[in-house]
Amino acid sequence: MRIVIAEDNVLLASGLELLLTSEGFEVAAIAGTAAAFLTAVRDHRPDVTIVDVRLPPSFRDEGIRAALQARREQPHLPVLVLSQYVEQQYAAELLSSTTAGVGYLLKDRVSRIDTFVDALHRVAAGGTVMDPEVVAQLLARRAGDPIDALTPREREVLALMAQGHDNRTIAADLVITDNAVHKHIGNIFAKLGLAVTDTGHRRVLAVLSYLNGTGTA
Repeated sequence: MRIVIAEDNVLLASGLELLLTSEGFEVAAIAGTAAAFLTAVRDHRPDVTIVDVRLPPSFRDEGIRAALQARREQPHLPVLVLSQYVEQQYAAELLSSTTAGVGYLLKDRVSRIDTFVDALHRVAAGGTVMDPEVVAQLLARRAGDPIDALTPREREVLALMAQGHDNRTIAADLVITDNAVHKHIGNIFAKLGLAVTDTGHRRVLAVLSYLNGTGTA
């Protein structure tokens, strides 16, 4: 599996390359700027990309804007954002894409190598991986609308859904039954006006679409 990395921190980039190589990935290129990243993506057509939000020269949002540009050029390109920051505006735009293969993890909260590698595999396979803090900030953006009608338990279920978890995992995490999860999800979709027929990853995209303010899916 070929990877292109956008990361200007040389030590972190080298560490990622060693880690991923040892896990069987092929690091096709490491780019220190947004322009170099886009060139590498065009040249190598990677299976998945890892992108930092902030890259030279201004260290503001060059990385995630480059990821959005790469997705426009290659709509099915899997992108895992790995950053210290939640850039809400661009994160919402990235996550509102109708294509699969999107992740957003915070560097300081990645504590296990196996969890990170699993997240990368899930994104590469077309899944969605979200850090709970990213979900929390996107939820906060929607204050004052129908999401306020959700009960505390329904909000917990919604957050776990948006992280890409299936019903069984949600049930285990919240220590409730699968039937209870199914009921909560039905209530959530009814209150948010989302199609209850959405399943699997389409269900996650529908939730993210709503949280990002793009309407129903």
